[in-house]
Amino acid sequence: MVLGSLFAPLKFWGNTQEQEPQRGRMQEIDLGIHTIRSHWRRSRLQTQARLDHTRDPGGHRDRLATHLSFLQIRRFNIVGQWAVTASVDFSLAQLIQVIVLLSTGGKNGGGYQGSDYVVIAIHGGILFIHALLNSLPISVLSFIGQLAALWNLLGVLVLMILIPVVSTERATTKFVFTNFNTDNGLGITSYAYIFVLGLLMSQYTITGYDASAHMTEETIDADKNGPRGIISAIGISILFGWGYILGISYAVTDIPYLLTETNNSGGYAIAEIFYLAFKSRFGSGTGGIVCLGIVAVAVFFCGMSSVTSNSRMAYAFSRDGAMPFSPLWHKVNSREVPVNAVWLSASISFCMALTSLGSIVAFQAMVSIATIGLYIAYALPIFLRVTLSRKTFVAGPFSLGRYGKVVGWVAVIWVATISVLFSLPVAYPITAETLNYTPVAVAGLLAIILSYWLISARHWFTGPVSNILS
Repeated sequence: MVLGSLFAPLKFWGNTQEQEPQRGRMQEIDLGIHTIRSHWRRSRLQTQARLDHTRDPGGHRDRLATHLSFLQIRRFNIVGQWAVTASVDFSLAQLIQVIVLLSTGGKNGGGYQGSDYVVIAIHGGILFIHALLNSLPISVLSFIGQLAALWNLLGVLVLMILIPVVSTERATTKFVFTNFNTDNGLGITSYAYIFVLGLLMSQYTITGYDASAHMTEETIDADKNGPRGIISAIGISILFGWGYILGISYAVTDIPYLLTETNNSGGYAIAEIFYLAFKSRFGSGTGGIVCLGIVAVAVFFCGMSSVTSNSRMAYAFSRDGAMPFSPLWHKVNSREVPVNAVWLSASISFCMALTSLGSIVAFQAMVSIATIGLYIAYALPIFLRVTLSRKTFVAGPFSLGRYGKVVGWVAVIWVATISVLFSLPVAYPITAETLNYTPVAVAGLLAIILSYWLISARHWFTGPVSNILS
């Protein structure tokens, strides 16, 4: 989770180059299939479907679009994003706790290891700071976004070179590229199964690159810079992310030891890697703790970006009347900041994390929506783009051209595939503690959404409200 969070601020890269405060009412600037008049004016999708404009006059499609718009965007997307914020800031709280543990002597040296309540308190404090920062004008957020991108790029370069260089023991290239950890204590020995489960973290990392889209209402030339932000974020994350993981992997020689709770970091693998690298070289793990600080700052920026994205989405949905107490959440202050939506997002994310006090299994089930739920939300409008709108689609200022349909179908098939893979058991034998509750959580959310739609929302929700300024 920490590795995934490290690159999230890069998702704002394209937008932070162009953001500035907007005067007057916040504009709605739509990208992609969500500008289909009969489909998704406010749909925040992630691939080719996001990058063009189209119209579709079909009445039955209007009704279908309204139904799916409510089901997909108004619930799966926003709940998934809140879950992302909860998981990112919770991982940061855990990382801070580990930094304190190592700084005070480590688990084997009498270091301080905070309880679950301490971790939750840290989590609440982080969310509070993030909400305060997101209450500032967009010009300040733009500066912080640029700082975050720079911090991540430089931080990754430093860590991917420094850790393997400092380590006195290095893994062989064969080990790095061919080893599968079958001694994992999870009862999983199949190489193929381990590979499939390993995809989850990469999917979690890439989740959220729609951050550029959520900031389009406060971005200059958003119909071009929004898509550029998405594509550049993915490209940079792939390049630097792969380099970072590769560099760290060369410092890994004893995987079972890194995962055992009896080591100095209490089983926090990435912290133990950094700590051991410096301790083996210099006799002290202080340098490793400093490196963990670099990661912590990066994750902090990630959480701040998540709250920014959440609040803008909550603002847009409430403006369309798709959230309870919508008039309250779509208000903006004199600086055009949706402050109420900011604090709503931070509060809900904190409440989600509270479930960890009762059961870590319940918390993991809830945040599992962060990956599967969001990807389902991403795939639905893309599916409409390559099916119902395949003949009526009109390209906008930014387009993938003839490759758009191919990219769209690949995206839909891929999301369908990972939705099944990530619902598979992650440990054997299967018990109440090891059961993968992801399909239960997603199905439960879908049941709630459908019930709410059938009982209430279908009688009053008519689709997104357009306020595009001519």
